[in-house]
Amino acid sequence: MTNIWEIGTDIGGTFTDIIAIRRDTSETRIAKVPSRPHAPVQAMLEAIEAVGLRKSDVKRFIHGTTRITNAIVEERLPRIALIATKGFEDVLEIARYRRRDLYRLDIAPKAKALVPRELCFALDERLDHEGQVLKPLAEAEIKRLIAWLKETGVESVAVSLLHAYANPVHEQMLAERLKDIVPHVSLSHEINPEAREYERTSSTAFNAAAMPIAVEYLSELEERLPIGPGLQVFHSAGAMIPISAVKRRPLVMAMSGPAAGVAASVSIARQLKKSRVLTFDMGGTTTDVCLIVDGQAEMADGKMLGDRPLRQPMLAVHSIGAGGGSIVRAGAGGLSVGPESAGSEPGPACYGRGGTRPTITDANALLGYLNPETKLGDRIGIDVDAAARVIEPIAQGLGLSLTETALGIIRVANATMARALRRVTVDRGIDGRDCTLLAFGGGGPMHAAGLAELYGITEIVVPAASSAFSALGCLTADFSFLQQQTLRVALDSIDPAKVTQRIEALVEQTLVPLLANAIPRASIQIELVALMRYAAQADAIPVPFTMPLDAEKLRQDFLIKHRELFGYATNESCVIESVRAQARQPSTTEVSRPSTVLRAVVAPKRRCSFDGALDVMTDVIDRSAMTSVVTGPAIIEDAWSTVVLPPQWQATPDSNGNLYLAKVLS
Repeated sequence: MTNIWEIGTDIGGTFTDIIAIRRDTSETRIAKVPSRPHAPVQAMLEAIEAVGLRKSDVKRFIHGTTRITNAIVEERLPRIALIATKGFEDVLEIARYRRRDLYRLDIAPKAKALVPRELCFALDERLDHEGQVLKPLAEAEIKRLIAWLKETGVESVAVSLLHAYANPVHEQMLAERLKDIVPHVSLSHEINPEAREYERTSSTAFNAAAMPIAVEYLSELEERLPIGPGLQVFHSAGAMIPISAVKRRPLVMAMSGPAAGVAASVSIARQLKKSRVLTFDMGGTTTDVCLIVDGQAEMADGKMLGDRPLRQPMLAVHSIGAGGGSIVRAGAGGLSVGPESAGSEPGPACYGRGGTRPTITDANALLGYLNPETKLGDRIGIDVDAAARVIEPIAQGLGLSLTETALGIIRVANATMARALRRVTVDRGIDGRDCTLLAFGGGGPMHAAGLAELYGITEIVVPAASSAFSALGCLTADFSFLQQQTLRVALDSIDPAKVTQRIEALVEQTLVPLLANAIPRASIQIELVALMRYAAQADAIPVPFTMPLDAEKLRQDFLIKHRELFGYATNESCVIESVRAQARQPSTTEVSRPSTVLRAVVAPKRRCSFDGALDVMTDVIDRSAMTSVVTGPAIIEDAWSTVVLPPQWQATPDSNGNLYLAKVLS
C-alpha cells in the first residue's frame, strides 16, 4: 500500500531530522542525516530513505527550515529593487534614528540598507492614512517605471507605497502590470499590511530578496517529490501552510525550524498539564528558547534579522549563537562560545570531517558524554582524540587540564544559554524558576541539568523523540494561515459596522490558502486578536476577542490584560491598533511512542567527568529499556540522543517515553 506515511523534517545547521508516521497504524520512525547547505532537497530525500521509505510511500510531507534566515543573516541575497512613493524612496537608508551600539564609535551606526540607493525608484502617487487617493497612479508613471526596471535587470522587486495597508489599489495595479516584467514582485499590503513605514518596507524588501531563493528550492522539491497539496511548509507563527502560499510570502519561513519545536512543546505542555514551560532547543548552530503559558506560546510582532526589522506575527522564539557546533575561543576576558559555528561542513573536530576549531560538542565528547561506539546519522562517528587535539591549545593557554577546560567550556555555554532564558522570562515579568524546562534538540538533553541548576529550575522534561522534536512539531501542528492588519480605531468613537466589515475581509484572506487545499470551511476555526494600546502609548498588547464585536467587553479585557502585565490600568481612551486573524484546522495526527533501539554497546559503563566528579565510571543506560528511576551519574542514550544525568540527579520515565529529571534533595 502506498501513500500511507506522513513525514515531518527539520533542516538544521548540522543535521536534517525526520520523523515518519504511518496513517493507518500510527507507527513512528525517526532518523537523522547530515544537512546539505547547498542541496537541501537532496538532504530531505536522503532522510526519507533513512527511515526505510520510498517517495511513493509519502502522503504528506511538512518541513521546517532556517534556509531563508541563514541567507538573510549571512547576506547571501540577490539584488532587488524598491518601488516607493515619491519622497519616501530613502526610507531604508534613513531607517530609525538610533545607533546599533551606543558606545561603539568604531563600527557603523546601523546596518547597510538592504537595497542600494541606485535601485530605489520614486513613484509619483499618493494616498492618505485612511486610504483616500490624493494623487492617482498615472499610466505614464507606470511606463516610466517599467522602462527603468528593464534597465536594472533585477529579478525581484519590493513594492512599498505609502499607506498601502489602508488601500492597496496602487500596489495591485503595479502587480498586474509588472507580472510579465520581473519574475518576482513582493507587495507590502500582502507582506505586512500595517502602519510604520520603515518596518513595513524592510519586511517587504526581505521578502523580495527571499523569493528567488525560496521559489527555486521549493520548485525543485515539488518536482522531485510530486505529492501535490500534501507538500507543505512550517511557518514562523507555529503552523503549516501550502507551498503555493509560501512562494509569494517566503518570509513566513524565517523562523520555521525553531517554531516547529515550540509547536510540539505546546502539545506536550497541554498533555502534561504544565502551566509554565520554557522550551530549550539546542541544535548544532543555535539555541532557541520560548515561553509557554497555560498551553499558549508567546507571540511577537517581529524581530531583528541582520540588524534590520522583520515585521510579521511569529512565535516569540529567542535565538542565540550557542549550539553544539559553536566555536570556542579563549581571549583576554576568558572563554567565549559562538556565535560563529562549525556548521555541518566540516562540523566539530570530533566528527572526523576535517574540523580544526574547538566547539561545544568537542567538549562534550572529551567529557565522555557522547558514545564513541555509535555513528550520528548513521554516518558520523565520534573521535575523542580529535576533540582533545583542538581543545589542548586552549587548555595550555589557561594552565588547566583538558578535562577542566572542557568543563569550563560547558559552564560558559550554560551561562550563555541562561541569559537567553532570562530574556523570555524576567523581561516578561515571569519567574523562570517556577517553569518546567522542556529540553530537546541534539544538545538540549545533554545541557539541561547543568542549565537548570544554574538558573534555579527544579523540573526538566526530556520528551520522547527529543532529538527530532522539531520534525515532530511539523507533523502535530495545526494547518493554518495568519494575517495581521492595521485598523487604528479609538474605542470611544468606533463604527461597529465599518470595523466588522474590515475584520470580515481580513478573515476571508486567511481562509484562502486553506480552502485552496480542499479543507472544508466547516472544519476551520477562526481566532481573532486585537492589538490594543492606550491612545498615548507606542506599543500594543494582544487581547483575544470574538465576533460580533463587543466594544465594551473588549475594553474590559484590555484593562484586565494591562493590569496583569504592568500592575495598573487607567480609564484613558484606548485604541485598536491592529487586528490579527488566524484560520486554523486542528491537527488530527496521532503519534505512537517512537521505537528507537540503541545500537550495540560494547561496555555498559564509560569514564565521564562532571563538576565535582572527575573521571568516574558512569552507567550507560538504554533509554528505550528504562522502566524505573535512574540515579546519576549516568548517561541515558537512545539511537539518536543523549541525556546527561550528573551526580545527585534522578531520571524517571513515563509510559509515553518522556523522562522527568530532578535533583535529589539532600
